Amino acid sequence: MTDDYIKKRYEPILPQKDEWPVVRLSKSRKEFVRNVAEASKRRILELTGGNMAVLKEELETTLYREKLRIKQNPWAVDPDDDYEFWNTVKSSLLQLSADTSITKTEKKKRYITILDDITMRYAEEIASNFKHTHYKFTRSIITTGFARLLNAARVKGFKRLFSNQYSLQDKIQIIGETEQLRDLASRGTIIMVPTHFSNLDSILIGWIISVLGLPPFIYGAGLNLFNIDIFAYFMNSLGAYKVDRRKKNLPYLETLKTYSSEAIQFGVHSLFFPGGTRSRSGKIESKLKLGLLSTAVEAQRANYQKGINDISGKVFIVPVTINYHFVLEAPSLIKEYLSMTGQERYYAESDEFSTSYKISKFLFKFFTKGSDISVSVGRAMDVLGHYVDKDGESLDKNGRIIKTRDYFIADGEINVDPQREEEYTNRLGNRIVQEFHLINRVFSSHLVAFTAFQMIKKVNRKLDLFNLLRLPEEDIVIPYEDFKNECQRVLDQIFELKANNKIHVAPHLKKGIDEIIAHGLDNVGMYHAKRPLVKDSQGNIITEDMSLLYFYHNRLDGYDLEKLF
Repeated sequence: MTDDYIKKRYEPILPQKDEWPVVRLSKSRKEFVRNVAEASKRRILELTGGNMAVLKEELETTLYREKLRIKQNPWAVDPDDDYEFWNTVKSSLLQLSADTSITKTEKKKRYITILDDITMRYAEEIASNFKHTHYKFTRSIITTGFARLLNAARVKGFKRLFSNQYSLQDKIQIIGETEQLRDLASRGTIIMVPTHFSNLDSILIGWIISVLGLPPFIYGAGLNLFNIDIFAYFMNSLGAYKVDRRKKNLPYLETLKTYSSEAIQFGVHSLFFPGGTRSRSGKIESKLKLGLLSTAVEAQRANYQKGINDISGKVFIVPVTINYHFVLEAPSLIKEYLSMTGQERYYAESDEFSTSYKISKFLFKFFTKGSDISVSVGRAMDVLGHYVDKDGESLDKNGRIIKTRDYFIADGEINVDPQREEEYTNRLGNRIVQEFHLINRVFSSHLVAFTAFQMIKKVNRKLDLFNLLRLPEEDIVIPYEDFKNECQRVLDQIFELKANNKIHVAPHLKKGIDEIIAHGLDNVGMYHAKRPLVKDSQGNIITEDMSLLYFYHNRLDGYDLEKLF
């Protein structure tokens, strides 16, 4: 991967919308939803072993949790008939329990009918409402709107809002294996797996996909974001299906996984945030949520079972890192992380994006501040974590071609083996984490935050993390020359890591150290009321918020840079 970034918009690999897999899926949405519901029902019956008592218990547990959700945690986006539907389920279950005249066989059939109603409801709730006309309009709005904000910030004079002098590619830098991604997307099925730091990530990745000339991807987005009308419109238009993290019952989770697996088998490119949610700590995700990731392994095996052995049936995993100087939600995210790790009370999710006004205000601040974003596209892998070549062939660690299909064979046949697929999913998760760190791109803000925090930690080495974060900010002063020397040492180590292909660096890190530090201080946490790092009147380095400094420092966690202090 080079550090050169894409400065053009690619031609679409599939110019006709009818060729887009997601359009084909949307045209057969009703049938697809029914297939997902049926397949989910079969999976649940297999998991319950065909035992009526176990199935009854799962249905009752689901009912209890859903009634509790409606009472204690309702959302505006919930279906209008939520209460009515689950009351009907309750009545049906009570009637079945009370009626002693029904045979066991008939009773089991009725339990299965209730399960069928539930999986059908869940499949309909989850399913994307993609419309290609909305997609094109939304893509145009995002591109034009963001570009107008960018030019308003950088072009002087009355005509600045109508200037096209700067494009989004000047603001959002795309680097990495873009050509391989485009090539494989035209021949197989792509699963893009990005890091996740902000609620803006979904819209940002949607724009990246468009710039690279790729057809639309589907992706799971938290249902809570659909509470906001503008976000709901954008995400529906960009191919989002809904993930309701309040629902932890077996029928919902299996329906969600089945939806993903069936879509991949349909040939629809998908986007997973494998961390499951935004990084609360600011660290690159190291422990991934493997539920949806397992559906890629399952879909690959299913394609082989169907006899699709060429590249058209192959599933490719493409890691992506999103690199920011600052994250709007950082104050509440780190507060929540510390409250959980410190076993204190749990903080509710932040509301930085609770209104369209707040989103608009943030976007304007972001673009007018002149801070950059970098998106790094990693090398494609198969579902076992092997790199693939330009032809989509899997390669072992010595670069020899291997056949992914062979890993799903037992006794000469492709077979279902849940334990084996769980092992493969764990392996894939570990490989994605490794790739995240390899393709991560260091910014000046990461450098200054990491160095400052480590210097403060060194002076107070007897304090644990929580006592360190409680240090009075007015007592923390780092002499500039000391800070400059330590930044240089860290930077030298970062460039050594880069020379060994273990990390990437932004172009601005090739400037002089004073200029790098100034750039980092200007950009780190620029939107926050309290800044993680600033210069005081004497030119020394101080912090206004130790927790925020810790958050931005964490971006360079996992590279063993702490040994320098």
